[in-house]
Amino acid sequence: MTNAPALIADIGGTHVRFALVRPGEEPADTVKMRCADYSGPAEAAMAYLSAVNPPAKPRRAAFAVASPIGGDRIDLINSPWGFSIEGVRQALGLDSFTLVNDFTAVALSVNHLKPEDLVALGGGSAMAGAPIAVLGPGTGLGVSGLVPTPSGQWVALAAEGGHSTMPAFDDREAAIISWLRQRYGHVSVERLLSGPGMVNLYEAIAALAKRPAAYTTPDAISQRGLDRSCPLCHETLETFFAMMGTVAGNLVLTLGARGGVYIAGGILPRMAEAFAASGFRARFEAKGRFSPYLVPIPAWLIIHPQPAFAGLAGLVSE
Repeated sequence: MTNAPALIADIGGTHVRFALVRPGEEPADTVKMRCADYSGPAEAAMAYLSAVNPPAKPRRAAFAVASPIGGDRIDLINSPWGFSIEGVRQALGLDSFTLVNDFTAVALSVNHLKPEDLVALGGGSAMAGAPIAVLGPGTGLGVSGLVPTPSGQWVALAAEGGHSTMPAFDDREAAIISWLRQRYGHVSVERLLSGPGMVNLYEAIAALAKRPAAYTTPDAISQRGLDRSCPLCHETLETFFAMMGTVAGNLVLTLGARGGVYIAGGILPRMAEAFAASGFRARFEAKGRFSPYLVPIPAWLIIHPQPAFAGLAGLVSE
């Protein structure tokens, strides 16, 4: 049984991805499955294990889930799945079962990533042993951090910084946020820095220009912003990148993250070149009297296709 692989899973609102982690190896046997085809994660995991048929049954598992975790009962926000953590452990016959927030798993991946998994976004060298900031836009905006312990281990913060209030850097951004406040009341960071947030940002910019909002998806907006075929989409994308710099700089100052900041999520890796050439870095450093503090702090874009798996693999290998 000592050579039995560990089971890892990244559970989203629509799909769940499973993989096996064998001692000393990278995650393997990755399979993506539709959540709607199964009544819960235990049933999906059983179907996965039946399909890949490992030589020894996993006794350890770590799953990441797109939901806050506050007890044994988990009810996913964007999925009908609801389950008991202990119930899943028993159903799968596991000796050890760890459940973490999906962005906590991304944060845990940072110390397991390789140079080819990263795109440098300026700054100097990371300060050894200093906290690390992690954030990234996808369906929402994930925010976390890694904090070192006296024993040399790292603790990933289970944070909800995506729901903090979005600040305005200048009058233009103040007008955008004011327009969105009429729609939402509270304008969180996530209302702008996420897939749906990009659409909100575009609609606000179009409304302020007294132009119709012709596009309704982040893919359409980003494509026309990248090729500059639509000036409103291009402004949306540039504003999105700059706002990421504002929020990343705020997070670094809040955590004292001289170990650097890592940008993750499903949106920015698809436009890595444009993001690296954007106003992100200038805005990141634009903190008045504290700009000299931020200038040397390195930033990276994570382009690993499944960073949560790297973090989960680290959990089951400890």
